[in-house]
This record gives sequence, structure tokens and C-alpha cells, in this order.
Amino acid sequence: MTKIPSCGVHLVRFNHKKLTELVLIDITCKGLQTSSTFSGILINGLFPGPTIECETNDNVIVNVVNKLDEPFLITWNGVKQRKTSWQDGVLGTNCPIPPNSQWTYRMQVKDQIGTFSYFASIGMHRAVGGFGGFNIQARPVIFVPYLKPAAEFTLLVSDWWKSDHKTLRQRLDSGKALPKPDGLLINGSPRATSFTGQAGQRYLFRVSNMALTTSINFRIQGHTMTLVEVEGAHTLHESYESLDLHVGQSVSFLVTLHSPAKDYFIVASTRFTKPVLTATGILHYAGSTAKASLPLPVAPTYQVHWSMKQARTIRWNLTANAARPNPQGSFHYGTIPITRTVIFANSKTTIGGKLRYAVNKVSHVNPATPLKLADYFNIPGVFKLNSIQPTPRAGPTVLAPSVIGFTLHDFVEIVFQNNENSIQSWHLDGHDFWSVGFGGGQWNSTLRKRFYNLNDATTRYTVQVYPKSWSAILVALDNKGMWNLRSANWPRQYLGQQLYARVWNDEKSLFTEYDIPQNALRCGKAK
Repeated sequence: MTKIPSCGVHLVRFNHKKLTELVLIDITCKGLQTSSTFSGILINGLFPGPTIECETNDNVIVNVVNKLDEPFLITWNGVKQRKTSWQDGVLGTNCPIPPNSQWTYRMQVKDQIGTFSYFASIGMHRAVGGFGGFNIQARPVIFVPYLKPAAEFTLLVSDWWKSDHKTLRQRLDSGKALPKPDGLLINGSPRATSFTGQAGQRYLFRVSNMALTTSINFRIQGHTMTLVEVEGAHTLHESYESLDLHVGQSVSFLVTLHSPAKDYFIVASTRFTKPVLTATGILHYAGSTAKASLPLPVAPTYQVHWSMKQARTIRWNLTANAARPNPQGSFHYGTIPITRTVIFANSKTTIGGKLRYAVNKVSHVNPATPLKLADYFNIPGVFKLNSIQPTPRAGPTVLAPSVIGFTLHDFVEIVFQNNENSIQSWHLDGHDFWSVGFGGGQWNSTLRKRFYNLNDATTRYTVQVYPKSWSAILVALDNKGMWNLRSANWPRQYLGQQLYARVWNDEKSLFTEYDIPQNALRCGKAK
């Protein structure tokens, strides 16, 4: 983590009746020093921003003070925002926070434990900072299915460019693709992040891929990593020499310091890229003076099939007594009748001479009035429900606000069909889902029996889709609201590869959705 002394730290926390946490976050823009100098977005003077620590069912209040010269929003990656998509912090649900002003998020981290994150959701802000960790601890009464670690370490791996966020945004707006990133960072540094532990002790490493475009492989020299949690779900305790994390994904490992006392390299390197970019940190044994030595632990080769096989080894821990996705308490997701199947195919196209990305031939554009506000106030002319079809279609790609309707409590099968040569990564706000299947080629219904894991597939909030392949998820749409389903690959999201799922019923009740917040910002036609 890089600290800019001139900014100071303005992080304030307190617990009220052990339920409420207040975090004050200042957003500013300064020069940032790593191996080179570039423009960065700092939170409380830090890059990355401070990690938010809370417990299951805590009420979390975050006041964001925007000191940038342009609008700003933060979204909470993987936090479900139960019954309140008003707090989601994306342009479909929230008006942006204007420069030199502030806005307060109020959320409850209900029925969740695990490793999450937050990041700037407008434009290309995230390319230069504006992100941090968000860890939800289990309450003491909840059994966690692994031995308590001596300490926890949060590692945020990001890609970075020598150009600032405005230059990158202008490049996308001009119709060009982003160049390849210039490097990787671990907690804001390409090679200087260090973590200290005692020999013989075990430590929990919370690792998140905060990159905009690149899958990574994570490994620790001389140590095996026992996977215990994936995006809020406890997993069977498989040991790995290295693990692939795709854009937007988070995991937790237990690592026991059993090797001779010295320093060891912590390594993150890009996957499916040429050239391969690498960032390193240090695992330091307390009291040792021996430095880490080369060579770095070997990374997997380019092959996609290896990564897909590894992904299938991640299994849900069915003995864990912990918060889990709705239907509450159900481990039998494979027996729940599917209400509806939708297939989303991503594509790359050119419209008006400019690069765009689309889903089922609709390239999303954000209207001046957030979709949620337009829906709540019945404002006409902002969006058309079901403007995107539930299956891929032929014909030209169109620009439009992309919204599909679902009925509250639908149990939906979503298939992501990737006909391109690049790996994709998809994130759904407001929900967890079961990642039940991966496969090559074109999806069809006969593949359910051959490739679906309907017994112990893990839940998560981000799923990868390999090149020329498909991935399938099952999701209980039990959270009423307007929810963003997007490419986690941020340039693709920015240029249209996203949509909104309107999860709805006609009952107006606080049991299903909270009212609009009193402090909600108004913009567009909702002023």
C-alpha cells in the first residue's frame, strides 16, 4: 500500500452497540510514486484505499467526499445490498456524486462472510486507484470451518498503465481499444509489498484480482496454499501450488509458515497474455535476515484447458455452518426447478466507426436518468423493459439501455456464451450464484447432464468464461431491485458489455424492498 504523506489519513471507525461501523473516505487526486510517476486516485491518502473490516449483519455507513474534478461513484463488489439496490453505486442505480460534494452509503452486510472489495465504478477511475478491500468476518456464534489464523493479510492485485484515467477514457471514447497494461501491482507496488509472519504459524491471505483486463495466477514461493473461501463461500480444503484468479474474483488461502526462516517471493503474473507481466511481494519470516532468492516459482503455461480443469476442482464445503445464499439453508440447489433459462452471448463490433461491445446484439448506454430512478418514479422515455432478448439474435448491434425483466424469486439458469478468442469474466450485483458448469464450443441443453455439477459447486459473484466456450450459473433472484450484470473486464463494460436485470413483483412492501433513501441524489429527468 502506497501512502502519500501530504494527503493524511482521514479514516474514522466506531462501533455502535457492536452493529454499526462508520467509515469516512476522502477521494483526492495526487501524483503517485511507484517505479514511475503517474496520476492516481487516492482514498484517505492511500493507494489502494483502506480495507473496510466488518462482521456479518453489521450496518455499514460510508461517507464519500469527492475531491476530484469530475463525478464519482463507488460500488461494493459482491456485497448483496439486500432489498436496496439504491446503495449499489453504479450508474443504473445511482446519480454520480458531483465534484466537491459528498454522499453517504448505508448498507447492511446481511448473511455474508468472506472476501469482497470496493472500487470506483465510473469511467476508468479504477485504472489509477479508487479501490480497496472489504472483508466481512464471521460473528463469534458462527462456526468457521478452518482453524483460526494468527493474522490476516489482504492482497489486491491490479494492472496499471502509464497513462492516467482521463487519457485511457479518451482513447476508448475515440473508438480505440486500450493498449496492453504496462505492469502489475500488489497493493499498489510492483515489488515492494511485504508481509511478516512467525515460523510455524498459519495465516489467512485474502487475495482479490482488481485488474481491469487481465486474469492472474497467484503463488507463494516454497509454500502450498489451502483454499478455504471463494467470494463468500467456504470451500473444501484443497491445496494448490498456484491458482488462477480472473478479473473481479476473490479467494482466501490458509498458508502455514513451515519452510526455513528467510524471505520468500509472493508472485502474481498475468495469464493468457504475451508478454507475461509479473508483480512480486515478500513473505518475511520474523527475525530472519536471509533475502528471497530466484528463481520465482514457475507459472502455469498458456493453456486454457489447464485453467478450466483447475476451476472444476473448487468445491463447496457442505458441512460449513455459515451464511449462504438463498434459498436460505439450501444445499440442494440442483433439485430446485429452473423457472427460466437465458443465454447471453458477448460480441465485439464497430458502430459509427467506433469500437463497441455488446450482449445479444445490444450495446448498453447509460441514460442521464438512472434506470432505478426512472423505474421508481415511472418516468417515460428512459428505458424499455426487455430491450435485450433472452437468447442471442441475428442482425445488427444497436445502442440502447439494456434491461431484462425477471419475476422476484425466479430460479434462473444463465448461460454465458463466449464466441470470441479472449477470456471473459462476468459479475452479477445483488446476488450470489452457483457456478455449475464450464465447457468448450456452443452450449446446448444436453450438456447439463455431462458437465453440470449439481451437488457441490461453489457459490460466487464473478464467473469466468473461457475463449470459444460457455459457463453456466444458477441463481435465485430473491433480491428485488435493478441489478447490474456486467463484464468485469472494465473496458468492455465501459463500451457496452453489460445489462440490468429488473427483479420485480407488484407488491409494495418493506419486506421485499426498502424505500428510496432520503438522501438519494436526483439527476436527469428525476430532478
